[in-house]
Amino acid sequence: MHDGRRLNIAKSALLHLKSAEQRTSSCRACARPRDRSRMNFLPREHGATAMALTPFACVAILARAWRWSELLLPIAVFSALAAKDPAVLLVRQRFIWKHEHPDAPLAAKWLAVWFSALIVSAVLLLLDWPLKAVLWMGFGIGCFSLLAVAVNVRNHQRSVLFQLASGAALTSSSLATCLSATGVIAPWCWWFWALSTAQAFAGILVVRARLDARLALRGTPPPDQTFRKAAMWSIGLLACAAVTATILRKGWIAVAIILAVVGYWYDLRAQTQKMSLQMPLMVVGQRSLALSLLYSGRLILGFW
Repeated sequence: MHDGRRLNIAKSALLHLKSAEQRTSSCRACARPRDRSRMNFLPREHGATAMALTPFACVAILARAWRWSELLLPIAVFSALAAKDPAVLLVRQRFIWKHEHPDAPLAAKWLAVWFSALIVSAVLLLLDWPLKAVLWMGFGIGCFSLLAVAVNVRNHQRSVLFQLASGAALTSSSLATCLSATGVIAPWCWWFWALSTAQAFAGILVVRARLDARLALRGTPPPDQTFRKAAMWSIGLLACAAVTATILRKGWIAVAIILAVVGYWYDLRAQTQKMSLQMPLMVVGQRSLALSLLYSGRLILGFW
């Protein structure tokens, strides 16, 4: 009697298993395959894109002049940033994966599109820029692009040195904008680039300190205070710059730097609280972008 009951239970379980497999197979059959024709390779690092385009917009306003070659700069910057992802995929396929990736043909097409946009922008800039300036810009974009591809292929994109170098390179769009608008890089633009780079450095280090604090909260690695200390040093340097701007009676520039100092100091202080560390990184990025826009807006008033 017990054997019959066990047999019935086993049959019932087998029937349930078969029905579950049928439902799973039917769901798979109903699911549509990914439409690769609709995929695109656009910049995914929105922070890097904003870091490059914000100085461009600020200097375009401060230059108080306009020339048609300024329109080529955001196209060149956007194309250089967008070309990274398809290039990384193709390099990984060639040297790491050793087999064809399903997205490789589409990546090759998009890489050709972005590279063509860069070439066209450079050729058109030759009509307005000195040859030496175009060559230097091309050399800078080429070196930075190769470095970005190599770092991403090796999955070292979170390297702090690379991120700091990226911050300096991306904010240099302000120098190119000034050259396009006025024909020269004015002394005030060098100061604007330095202040933009300093703010970018502080933001990068504060974010890295938050990431380390989030990892420590999970108990995975031991708490690491390296980036927190580096962020505090960068905030201290910004505070010194604010004092210097106050002494030189550059009020709006001092206000801009003080806003950055207060914002980043508050972020570091909040990183000691568990609730703050559980905040989604998208919200953190949006707050950082808002602070950068406030900072840049005050710099415009200061350099006006």
